[in-house]
Amino acid sequence: MKRTEPQSIRQIIDKVIDSSAARSDFLEHRAASLWPEIVGQGINRQTLRRYVSKGVLHVYIASAPMKGELEFFKSKIIESINSALGTEVVTAIVIH
Repeated sequence: MKRTEPQSIRQIIDKVIDSSAARSDFLEHRAASLWPEIVGQGINRQTLRRYVSKGVLHVYIASAPMKGELEFFKSKIIESINSALGTEVVTAIVIH
């Protein structure tokens, strides 16, 4: 068996994720989990459900006025999520 330099757990996990097809799924789940951090707790309390599918973040909001306001901030939210991830994962947001 060939010996290699020691690696951190983080490096090993990243290597496994990068080598599998699960990388895009992992990034999509991570993008959806960033929602509360990006929009804040006030908006997150009104969020019923969120998920990313094929680059589109789907967000279900309980408040109709909140839906209208979020329409104006879509591009800023997309930019913030992609910036936090370090790559372009979210290309659009659909607010339901």
